[in-house]
Amino acid sequence: MKSNASSVLAFGALLLFAGVAAGEESNTVSQGVQATVDGLLDPFWRSETMRAEGLFFGMHTNDVEPIAMLAFPPKSILAVKSASGQTNYMEGRDYTIDRTTGVMHVPAGSHIPVKTAAEMYPPAQSNLPRIGTKRGDPGTYLIWSEGHYFHDMQVEVTYTHAAGLWKGPVPVFAGKALARTIQKLRHHEPIKLCLVGDSISQGYNASGYIKVAPFMPPYGQLVALGLERAYGSKVDFKNFGVAGWGVGNGLADTNRPIAEQPDLVIVAFGMNDSGKIPTQFAAEIGQLVAKIQAGSPRTEFVLVASMMPNAEWAAVHPENIPRFRDELAKLCGPGVALADVTGVWIELLKRKRWHDLTGNGVNHPNDFGHRLYAQMILGLLVDPGLKLKAP
Repeated sequence: MKSNASSVLAFGALLLFAGVAAGEESNTVSQGVQATVDGLLDPFWRSETMRAEGLFFGMHTNDVEPIAMLAFPPKSILAVKSASGQTNYMEGRDYTIDRTTGVMHVPAGSHIPVKTAAEMYPPAQSNLPRIGTKRGDPGTYLIWSEGHYFHDMQVEVTYTHAAGLWKGPVPVFAGKALARTIQKLRHHEPIKLCLVGDSISQGYNASGYIKVAPFMPPYGQLVALGLERAYGSKVDFKNFGVAGWGVGNGLADTNRPIAEQPDLVIVAFGMNDSGKIPTQFAAEIGQLVAKIQAGSPRTEFVLVASMMPNAEWAAVHPENIPRFRDELAKLCGPGVALADVTGVWIELLKRKRWHDLTGNGVNHPNDFGHRLYAQMILGLLVDPGLKLKAP
Protein backbone atom coordinates (compact mmCIF):
# COMPACT_ATOMS: atom_id res chain seq x y z
CA MET A 1 0.00 0.00 0.00
CA LYS A 2 1.21 3.53 -0.76
CA SER A 3 1.22 6.16 1.93
CA ASN A 4 0.24 9.73 1.05
CA ALA A 5 3.83 10.76 1.72
CA SER A 6 5.28 8.22 -0.69
CA SER A 7 2.80 9.21 -3.41
CA VAL A 8 3.83 12.84 -3.18
CA LEU A 9 7.50 11.88 -3.30
CA ALA A 10 6.80 9.86 -6.40
CA PHE A 11 4.94 12.69 -8.09
CA GLY A 12 7.82 15.05 -7.40
CA ALA A 13 10.24 12.84 -9.26
CA LEU A 14 8.19 13.30 -12.42
CA LEU A 15 9.04 16.96 -12.70
CA LEU A 16 12.71 17.18 -11.84
CA PHE A 17 14.29 17.37 -15.24
CA ALA A 18 11.43 19.23 -16.85
CA GLY A 19 12.63 22.25 -14.89
CA VAL A 20 16.40 21.89 -15.32
CA ALA A 21 16.82 20.54 -18.82
CA ALA A 22 17.16 23.04 -21.61
CA GLY A 23 17.32 23.25 -25.38
CA GLU A 24 16.82 20.25 -27.60
CA GLU A 25 17.00 17.74 -24.74
CA SER A 26 14.14 19.18 -22.69
CA ASN A 27 11.21 17.31 -24.28
CA THR A 28 13.04 13.99 -24.41
CA VAL A 29 14.17 14.28 -20.80
CA SER A 30 10.74 15.25 -19.50
CA GLN A 31 9.02 12.42 -21.36
CA GLY A 32 11.63 9.92 -20.20
CA VAL A 33 11.21 10.87 -16.56
CA GLN A 34 7.41 10.82 -16.77
CA ALA A 35 7.47 7.39 -18.36
CA THR A 36 9.87 5.71 -15.97
CA VAL A 37 10.23 7.47 -12.60
CA ASP A 38 6.57 7.62 -11.55
CA GLY A 39 6.24 5.87 -8.20
CA LEU A 40 9.90 4.95 -7.88
CA LEU A 41 10.45 6.89 -4.66
CA ASP A 42 7.77 4.92 -2.84
CA PRO A 43 9.46 3.38 0.25
CA PHE A 44 9.87 -0.19 -0.94
CA TRP A 45 9.74 -1.60 2.61
CA ARG A 46 6.17 -0.27 3.06
CA SER A 47 4.85 -1.41 -0.30
CA GLU A 48 3.63 -4.67 -1.78
CA THR A 49 4.83 -3.52 -5.20
CA MET A 50 8.51 -3.48 -6.09
CA ARG A 51 9.05 -0.95 -8.84
CA ALA A 52 11.77 -1.17 -11.49
CA GLU A 53 14.04 -3.55 -9.61
CA GLY A 54 17.35 -4.01 -11.41
CA LEU A 55 18.51 -7.28 -12.94
CA PHE A 56 21.63 -8.19 -14.93
CA PHE A 57 22.04 -11.48 -16.75
CA GLY A 58 25.74 -12.24 -16.53
CA MET A 59 26.82 -15.87 -16.23
CA HIS A 60 29.12 -17.12 -13.53
CA THR A 61 31.38 -20.08 -14.15
CA ASN A 62 28.96 -22.56 -12.54
CA ASP A 63 25.86 -21.29 -14.39
CA VAL A 64 24.27 -23.53 -17.01
CA GLU A 65 21.99 -20.74 -18.27
CA PRO A 66 21.61 -17.00 -17.67
CA ILE A 67 19.63 -16.34 -14.48
CA ALA A 68 18.88 -13.52 -12.07
CA MET A 69 16.77 -13.33 -8.91
CA LEU A 70 14.19 -10.86 -7.71
CA ALA A 71 14.37 -9.50 -4.18
CA PHE A 72 11.01 -11.13 -3.37
CA PRO A 73 9.04 -14.01 -4.91
CA PRO A 74 6.50 -12.28 -7.15
CA LYS A 75 2.75 -12.61 -7.11
CA SER A 76 2.24 -10.92 -10.45
CA ILE A 77 4.64 -9.40 -12.98
CA LEU A 78 3.53 -5.92 -14.02
CA ALA A 79 6.39 -4.94 -16.33
CA VAL A 80 9.74 -6.23 -17.55
CA LYS A 81 11.66 -3.57 -19.47
CA SER A 82 15.12 -2.50 -20.42
CA ALA A 83 16.64 -0.10 -17.90
CA SER A 84 16.07 2.67 -20.45
CA GLY A 85 12.35 1.90 -20.42
CA GLN A 86 12.38 1.76 -24.20
CA THR A 87 12.11 -2.03 -24.68
CA ASN A 88 9.42 -4.31 -23.28
CA TYR A 89 10.29 -7.96 -22.75
CA MET A 90 7.76 -10.76 -23.14
CA GLU A 91 7.35 -13.68 -20.78
CA GLY A 92 7.96 -16.97 -22.53
CA ARG A 93 9.90 -15.43 -25.40
CA ASP A 94 12.42 -13.31 -23.50
CA TYR A 95 12.28 -14.76 -20.00
CA THR A 96 10.63 -17.31 -17.79
CA ILE A 97 10.15 -16.92 -14.05
CA ASP A 98 9.68 -19.26 -11.13
CA ARG A 99 7.10 -17.43 -9.00
CA THR A 100 7.95 -19.57 -5.99
CA THR A 101 11.63 -18.59 -5.88
CA GLY A 102 11.72 -15.39 -7.93
CA VAL A 103 14.41 -16.76 -10.24
CA MET A 104 14.24 -15.44 -13.81
CA HIS A 105 15.72 -17.43 -16.69
CA VAL A 106 16.67 -16.14 -20.13
CA PRO A 107 16.00 -18.74 -22.84
CA ALA A 108 17.77 -19.04 -26.17
CA GLY A 109 16.54 -16.42 -28.61
CA SER A 110 15.70 -13.87 -25.93
CA HIS A 111 16.08 -10.17 -26.64
CA ILE A 112 17.51 -9.60 -23.15
CA PRO A 113 21.28 -8.92 -23.22
CA VAL A 114 23.43 -11.65 -21.69
CA LYS A 115 27.11 -11.78 -20.80
CA THR A 116 28.97 -15.07 -20.84
CA ALA A 117 31.31 -16.11 -18.04
CA ALA A 118 34.27 -15.35 -20.33
CA GLU A 119 32.94 -11.80 -20.78
CA MET A 120 32.28 -11.40 -17.08
CA TYR A 121 35.82 -12.47 -16.17
CA PRO A 122 38.14 -11.56 -19.05
CA PRO A 123 41.86 -12.38 -18.93
CA ALA A 124 44.44 -9.63 -18.59
CA GLN A 125 45.22 -9.61 -22.32
CA SER A 126 41.57 -9.22 -23.35
CA ASN A 127 40.28 -6.14 -25.16
CA LEU A 128 36.94 -6.39 -23.35
CA PRO A 129 35.98 -3.57 -20.95
CA ARG A 130 37.58 -4.65 -17.70
CA ILE A 131 39.25 -3.65 -14.47
CA GLY A 132 41.84 -5.60 -12.52
CA THR A 133 41.87 -7.89 -10.79
CA LYS A 134 39.69 -10.66 -9.40
CA ARG A 135 40.33 -11.38 -5.74
CA GLY A 136 42.56 -14.43 -5.41
CA ASP A 137 43.12 -14.66 -9.17
CA PRO A 138 45.54 -11.98 -10.43
CA GLY A 139 45.37 -13.29 -13.98
CA THR A 140 41.64 -12.62 -14.25
CA TYR A 141 39.97 -9.24 -14.56
CA LEU A 142 36.38 -8.12 -13.92
CA ILE A 143 33.88 -6.73 -16.38
CA TRP A 144 33.80 -2.93 -15.87
CA SER A 145 32.91 0.27 -17.64
CA GLU A 146 31.68 3.74 -16.80
CA GLY A 147 28.99 5.58 -18.78
CA HIS A 148 25.95 3.57 -19.86
CA TYR A 149 27.62 0.24 -20.66
CA PHE A 150 25.87 -1.61 -17.82
CA HIS A 151 22.71 0.46 -18.11
CA ASP A 152 22.30 -0.74 -21.70
CA MET A 153 22.36 -4.38 -20.57
CA GLN A 154 20.20 -4.21 -17.47
CA VAL A 155 16.54 -5.05 -17.01
CA GLU A 156 14.02 -3.50 -14.62
CA VAL A 157 11.10 -5.51 -13.26
CA THR A 158 7.97 -4.18 -11.57
CA TYR A 159 5.92 -6.76 -9.68
CA THR A 160 3.66 -7.35 -6.70
CA HIS A 161 4.61 -9.54 -3.76
CA ALA A 162 3.39 -10.62 -0.34
CA ALA A 163 3.55 -8.13 2.52
CA GLY A 164 6.21 -8.24 5.24
CA LEU A 165 8.98 -9.91 3.27
CA TRP A 166 11.68 -7.27 3.79
CA LYS A 167 13.95 -8.28 6.69
CA GLY A 168 16.65 -5.65 6.21
CA PRO A 169 17.05 -2.22 7.83
CA VAL A 170 14.19 0.24 7.75
CA PRO A 171 14.86 3.93 8.40
CA VAL A 172 13.22 5.41 11.47
CA PHE A 173 11.92 8.95 11.12
CA ALA A 174 14.57 11.21 12.70
CA GLY A 175 12.22 13.95 13.87
CA LYS A 176 14.07 14.34 17.16
CA ALA A 177 17.65 13.98 15.95
CA LEU A 178 17.09 16.37 13.03
CA ALA A 179 14.59 18.58 14.86
CA ARG A 180 15.65 21.95 13.39
CA THR A 181 15.50 20.74 9.80
CA ILE A 182 12.21 18.89 10.28
CA GLN A 183 10.63 21.89 12.00
CA LYS A 184 11.49 24.16 9.07
CA LEU A 185 10.12 21.61 6.63
CA ARG A 186 6.91 21.20 8.57
CA HIS A 187 6.43 24.97 8.47
CA HIS A 188 7.04 24.92 4.69
CA GLU A 189 10.11 27.12 5.11
CA PRO A 190 12.94 26.96 2.56
CA ILE A 191 15.98 24.90 3.52
CA LYS A 192 19.52 24.58 2.25
CA LEU A 193 20.74 21.03 1.63
CA CYS A 194 24.36 20.15 0.84
CA LEU A 195 25.88 16.82 -0.14
CA VAL A 196 29.55 15.96 0.39
CA GLY A 197 30.95 12.69 -0.86
CA ASP A 198 32.60 10.75 -3.66
CA SER A 199 31.66 9.71 -7.19
CA ILE A 200 28.48 7.99 -6.02
CA SER A 201 27.30 11.29 -4.58
CA GLN A 202 28.51 13.20 -7.62
CA GLY A 203 25.96 11.10 -9.49
CA TYR A 204 28.00 8.57 -11.41
CA ASN A 205 26.03 6.06 -13.48
CA ALA A 206 22.57 7.44 -12.73
CA SER A 207 20.97 7.67 -16.15
CA GLY A 208 20.33 11.39 -15.71
CA TYR A 209 24.00 11.96 -14.93
CA ILE A 210 25.18 10.04 -17.99
CA LYS A 211 22.40 11.60 -20.13
CA VAL A 212 20.59 8.51 -21.35
CA ALA A 213 16.95 7.43 -21.00
CA PRO A 214 15.16 7.42 -18.63
CA PHE A 215 17.28 10.35 -17.38
CA MET A 216 16.75 9.49 -13.74
CA PRO A 217 18.43 11.95 -11.35
CA PRO A 218 21.17 10.87 -8.94
CA TYR A 219 20.16 10.24 -5.38
CA GLY A 220 21.05 13.69 -4.03
CA GLN A 221 18.66 15.39 -6.42
CA LEU A 222 15.98 12.80 -5.68
CA VAL A 223 16.27 13.59 -1.98
CA ALA A 224 15.97 17.34 -2.61
CA LEU A 225 12.92 16.92 -4.81
CA GLY A 226 11.35 14.40 -2.46
CA LEU A 227 11.56 16.90 0.39
CA GLU A 228 10.05 19.66 -1.73
CA ARG A 229 7.07 17.52 -2.67
CA ALA A 230 6.59 16.06 0.80
CA TYR A 231 6.61 19.35 2.70
CA GLY A 232 6.04 22.08 0.13
CA SER A 233 9.35 23.70 1.07
CA LYS A 234 11.84 25.02 -1.43
CA VAL A 235 15.09 23.06 -1.19
CA ASP A 236 18.27 24.83 -2.30
CA PHE A 237 20.50 21.83 -3.10
CA LYS A 238 24.26 22.02 -3.60
CA ASN A 239 26.25 18.92 -4.51
CA PHE A 240 29.91 18.94 -3.48
CA GLY A 241 30.56 15.27 -4.27
CA VAL A 242 33.77 14.64 -6.24
CA ALA A 243 34.83 11.41 -7.95
CA GLY A 244 37.79 9.75 -6.28
CA TRP A 245 37.43 11.59 -3.00
CA GLY A 246 37.63 10.10 0.46
CA VAL A 247 36.81 11.64 3.80
CA GLY A 248 40.24 13.31 3.94
CA ASN A 249 39.36 15.31 0.85
CA GLY A 250 36.08 16.27 2.41
CA LEU A 251 37.89 17.46 5.54
CA ALA A 252 40.05 19.74 3.41
CA ASP A 253 37.02 21.14 1.56
CA THR A 254 34.64 22.18 4.32
CA ASN A 255 34.77 25.85 3.31
CA ARG A 256 32.34 25.27 0.46
CA PRO A 257 29.51 23.73 2.51
CA ILE A 258 30.16 26.17 5.38
CA ALA A 259 29.74 29.08 2.98
CA GLU A 260 26.22 27.86 2.26
CA GLN A 261 25.25 27.84 5.97
CA PRO A 262 23.13 24.76 5.23
CA ASP A 263 20.33 23.40 7.33
CA LEU A 264 21.32 19.84 6.48
CA VAL A 265 24.45 18.19 5.12
CA ILE A 266 24.45 14.64 3.77
CA VAL A 267 27.90 13.10 4.35
CA ALA A 268 28.56 10.08 2.13
CA PHE A 269 32.09 8.70 2.07
CA GLY A 270 33.49 5.20 2.53
CA MET A 271 33.92 3.55 -0.84
CA ASN A 272 37.32 5.14 -1.46
CA ASP A 273 38.28 4.77 2.21
CA SER A 274 37.71 1.01 2.47
CA GLY A 275 41.34 0.30 3.33
CA LYS A 276 41.20 2.44 6.47
CA ILE A 277 40.80 1.20 10.02
CA PRO A 278 37.08 1.65 10.76
CA THR A 279 37.66 3.68 13.92
CA GLN A 280 39.97 5.99 11.98
CA PHE A 281 37.38 6.45 9.26
CA ALA A 282 34.67 7.31 11.77
CA ALA A 283 36.97 9.66 13.64
CA GLU A 284 37.61 11.58 10.41
CA ILE A 285 33.89 11.74 9.68
CA GLY A 286 33.41 13.09 13.19
CA GLN A 287 36.09 15.72 12.55
CA LEU A 288 34.37 16.72 9.31
CA VAL A 289 31.04 17.13 11.10
CA ALA A 290 32.65 19.14 13.90
CA LYS A 291 34.49 21.37 11.45
CA ILE A 292 31.30 22.20 9.54
CA GLN A 293 29.41 22.73 12.79
CA ALA A 294 32.10 25.16 13.99
CA GLY A 295 31.51 27.32 10.92
CA SER A 296 27.77 26.67 10.63
CA PRO A 297 26.40 25.94 14.13
CA ARG A 298 22.79 25.27 13.13
CA THR A 299 23.65 22.62 10.54
CA GLU A 300 22.40 19.05 11.03
CA PHE A 301 23.74 15.91 9.36
CA VAL A 302 22.74 12.66 7.72
CA LEU A 303 25.66 10.22 7.62
CA VAL A 304 25.33 7.68 4.81
CA ALA A 305 26.76 4.21 5.30
CA SER A 306 27.94 3.30 1.81
CA MET A 307 26.68 0.62 -0.54
CA MET A 308 28.80 -2.53 -0.67
CA PRO A 309 31.48 -2.77 -3.38
CA ASN A 310 31.94 -5.79 -5.63
CA ALA A 311 33.55 -8.29 -3.25
CA GLU A 312 35.35 -9.96 -6.16
CA TRP A 313 37.39 -6.82 -6.85
CA ALA A 314 40.81 -7.13 -5.24
CA ALA A 315 41.26 -3.34 -4.98
CA VAL A 316 38.68 -2.90 -2.20
CA HIS A 317 38.16 -4.12 1.36
CA PRO A 318 34.45 -4.98 1.46
CA GLU A 319 34.68 -6.35 4.99
CA ASN A 320 35.28 -2.84 6.30
CA ILE A 321 32.12 -1.25 4.90
CA PRO A 322 29.77 -2.79 7.53
CA ARG A 323 32.34 -1.90 10.19
CA PHE A 324 32.29 1.69 8.96
CA ARG A 325 28.50 1.63 9.33
CA ASP A 326 28.75 0.39 12.91
CA GLU A 327 31.27 3.09 13.83
CA LEU A 328 29.20 5.82 12.15
CA ALA A 329 26.22 4.77 14.26
CA LYS A 330 28.20 5.74 17.36
CA LEU A 331 28.39 9.34 16.06
CA CYS A 332 24.63 9.72 15.94
CA GLY A 333 22.63 11.77 18.40
CA PRO A 334 21.15 15.25 18.47
CA GLY A 335 21.75 16.76 15.05
CA VAL A 336 23.15 13.58 13.46
CA ALA A 337 21.29 10.59 11.94
CA LEU A 338 22.44 7.52 9.99
CA ALA A 339 21.13 6.19 6.65
CA ASP A 340 22.02 2.50 6.57
CA VAL A 341 22.48 1.90 2.84
CA THR A 342 25.10 -0.74 3.74
CA GLY A 343 22.46 -2.87 5.40
CA VAL A 344 20.14 -2.62 2.40
CA TRP A 345 22.88 -3.91 0.09
CA ILE A 346 23.79 -6.75 2.46
CA GLU A 347 20.17 -7.89 2.68
CA LEU A 348 19.55 -7.67 -1.06
CA LEU A 349 22.74 -9.62 -1.78
CA LYS A 350 21.34 -12.57 0.15
CA ARG A 351 19.16 -13.16 -2.91
CA LYS A 352 20.44 -10.97 -5.70
CA ARG A 353 23.78 -10.86 -7.47
CA TRP A 354 25.95 -7.81 -7.15
CA HIS A 355 25.67 -6.87 -10.83
CA ASP A 356 21.91 -6.33 -10.45
CA LEU A 357 22.72 -3.21 -8.42
CA THR A 358 25.74 -1.73 -10.17
CA GLY A 359 26.22 1.00 -12.73
CA ASN A 360 29.88 0.25 -13.50
CA GLY A 361 30.63 -3.29 -12.31
CA VAL A 362 32.64 -2.55 -9.18
CA ASN A 363 31.69 0.43 -6.99
CA HIS A 364 28.82 2.56 -8.33
CA PRO A 365 25.04 2.06 -8.13
CA ASN A 366 22.72 1.91 -11.12
CA ASP A 367 19.37 3.75 -11.25
CA PHE A 368 17.82 1.18 -8.92
CA GLY A 369 20.70 1.68 -6.49
CA HIS A 370 20.43 5.48 -6.57
CA ARG A 371 16.74 5.14 -5.73
CA LEU A 372 17.61 2.92 -2.77
CA TYR A 373 19.96 5.62 -1.49
CA ALA A 374 17.25 8.25 -1.86
CA GLN A 375 14.55 6.17 -0.23
CA MET A 376 16.70 5.40 2.83
CA ILE A 377 17.62 9.07 3.34
CA LEU A 378 14.07 10.30 2.77
CA GLY A 379 12.89 7.69 5.27
CA LEU A 380 14.77 9.65 7.94
CA LEU A 381 13.36 12.98 6.84
CA VAL A 382 9.73 12.38 5.84
CA ASP A 383 7.31 11.62 8.65
CA PRO A 384 5.37 8.52 7.51
CA GLY A 385 2.32 9.83 9.34
CA LEU A 386 2.37 13.16 7.56
CA LYS A 387 -0.94 14.04 5.91
CA LEU A 388 -0.10 15.39 2.50
CA LYS A 389 -1.92 16.80 -0.46
CA ALA A 390 -0.64 16.19 -3.96
CA PRO A 391 0.42 19.44 -5.66
